[in-house]
Amino acid sequence: MKTIDLRSDTVTRPSAVMRKAMAEAVVGDDVYGEDPTIRRLEETAAAMTGHEAGLFVTSGTQGNLAAILSHCGKGTGAILGGQSHILNYEGGGLAVVGGVLPLQVSDTGGLPAVQDVQAWVRPSNVHFAPARLLCLENTHNREGGNAAAPAAFRKVVTAAHDLGLAVHLDGARVFNASVAWDVDVNTYTGLVDSVQLCLSKGLGAPVGSIVCGKSAFVEEARHWRKVLGGGMRQAGVLAAAGLVALEENVSRLAEDHENAAILAEQLESAEISVETCPKRTNMVYLGIRKEGLTAGELADRCRLKGVLFNVVNPKRVRLVTHLDVSRSDVREAARIILEEAASR
Repeated sequence: MKTIDLRSDTVTRPSAVMRKAMAEAVVGDDVYGEDPTIRRLEETAAAMTGHEAGLFVTSGTQGNLAAILSHCGKGTGAILGGQSHILNYEGGGLAVVGGVLPLQVSDTGGLPAVQDVQAWVRPSNVHFAPARLLCLENTHNREGGNAAAPAAFRKVVTAAHDLGLAVHLDGARVFNASVAWDVDVNTYTGLVDSVQLCLSKGLGAPVGSIVCGKSAFVEEARHWRKVLGGGMRQAGVLAAAGLVALEENVSRLAEDHENAAILAEQLESAEISVETCPKRTNMVYLGIRKEGLTAGELADRCRLKGVLFNVVNPKRVRLVTHLDVSRSDVREAARIILEEAASR
């Protein structure tokens, strides 16, 4: 039985081209700055995002934390969306490791309102943790995979800078946003002070993320990467896959978006509601309408038929398309989900 895995775009496997590039990678000791493949990857990512320098890190979580620690000192605050990945899914690292206070704002729809950001920029007072940083997420996972409109994104970033804040972008799926809006990725990344972009989600690499920013910022992040256990040696074998991801797999993200749109169109039914999304990318969130049916029960039934997806809560599930899921796969997955939702 074939498995159609819609749990996440993190489940992608490296292609034959990636595996060949990894096997043939020229390597050195990256802690000494001597791995030429890693240097090339960092330079490529920096150029694509409109920044001076890049830093290869083990994961998006490590990249976001290294960036936050580079921007914020202990006892300062970082403004975060209440639905953001950094706040909900990264172990509280900014507080646990950095002593940085999360200052929460609503990010319904994917971006915070300017007035909510402004409310955390308070006059100097010994009672307050001063806000130093605004963290944004684009695309936004918990907001349906929504891709922020470029103009709206620019408005929030400009306002934050006017308030004296630095801005970090959790751009784990920022290439999905640029493809969705048909703009160059630096339309987003070139506006912010730092960005983390993930190589191992829709871009298909097996490991790693890149943090980009000004050269001095990246050197500070390099220190924090070491503190966080991220100093790697002959990791050019991993960077080689990242180069293939950036050079070959960005434009094909449009296929994932098309497949997600097909899922959304086919899954609306008496038993299932499809959540709307202003600018859908590669995610589809479903609500379970059917009385007596839980999301966990539906997931268990579908798993037995070879279709995997994640349960968000007892009445909500998430499906994610990616390069290992074909057009025929999504149609078959939709058929099985509808069949199992309708069954007694």
